[in-house]
Amino acid sequence: MDTKTYGHWIKERREELGLTQQQVADMAIMSRTHIAHIEAGRRVPSDEDARRLDKVLEMKGALVLFRPGREEEEAVADYFSAVLVLEQQAVQIREFGLAYFPGLLQTERYARAVLGTAFPPISDEERDRRLVTRLKRQRLFEHPQLPVLWALLDETLLRRPVTSGDIMAEEITHVADLAESGRIRAHVLPYAAGHHPLVSSMLTLMWFDDQPPLAYSEGGLAGKLHDSPSLVRQWQHRYDLALSDALPQKESLALLRATAREYEDR
Repeated sequence: MDTKTYGHWIKERREELGLTQQQVADMAIMSRTHIAHIEAGRRVPSDEDARRLDKVLEMKGALVLFRPGREEEEAVADYFSAVLVLEQQAVQIREFGLAYFPGLLQTERYARAVLGTAFPPISDEERDRRLVTRLKRQRLFEHPQLPVLWALLDETLLRRPVTSGDIMAEEITHVADLAESGRIRAHVLPYAAGHHPLVSSMLTLMWFDDQPPLAYSEGGLAGKLHDSPSLVRQWQHRYDLALSDALPQKESLALLRATAREYEDR
C-alpha cells in the first residue's frame, strides 16, 4: 500500500469515528501536524506510530500489517526499523561513526564489505536484501538541502580497514566529496583527542519540523531509540563535547584525502 492510500484510509476511519486530528493526536501521543502529514501521504509512520494509531482507531492490527515500507524494514535489524523511517522525515541529522562509516554515507562496495563481516555469516540473498535497503536510505540526498547532515568520524574508522585498500579509498573519497560539495559537514575526531564521551557507541541525532528531537545509539549487537527529552539532551551534550575536540572541516578534509591516497598506494 502506498503512503497516499494508507493516509486516506486513516482519515476515512478517523472521520467514521467522529474524531478530529487533534483528538487522535492526543490519544496516540503524537502531534496534530504529524497526523496531518500521515493522512496527506507526506509522512510514513514509524512502527510505534502505527501501533498507537491502530489502537486509537480500532483497526485490529491492520495499520501495522499494511504500513508502507514494512517489507523493506525486514531487511534491517529489528532495533533499527523505526530509525529507517524517522531519518527520512528528519530535517537535521548528526551522525557519529566509530567502527564504520555511517550507513547513509556508505558506497555500495563498502556497504557490501561491511555486511559481509557478519558472524555467523548471512546468506548472499540476505546480504543483498540488506544492501538494497541501505542504499535506498540514501535517497534523502536527492533533496539538495534537507536533511542538513553532520558527520563526526572517529579516526579509528579511517585507520582500521574493514575491506581492501581500493574500496577504503573509494569510501573515504566519497565522504570527502560530499563534504567538499557542501552537501554535508564532516569532522574527524583524531586519536590525539584521547578518550571522549562517544567512545563506546555509534550515535545518530535527529531533529524534525513537527516532533521533538530523538537520539539513536548503537553498540555491540543492540541499538536503542531514545525519546526521553532528558536523555536526548544528554546525548546531544555528549555529541557537542566530542565535536568540540574534532578537527575543523578544512583539516578534516585534508586528512580524509591524505588517508585515501595512502590506501590507493598500498
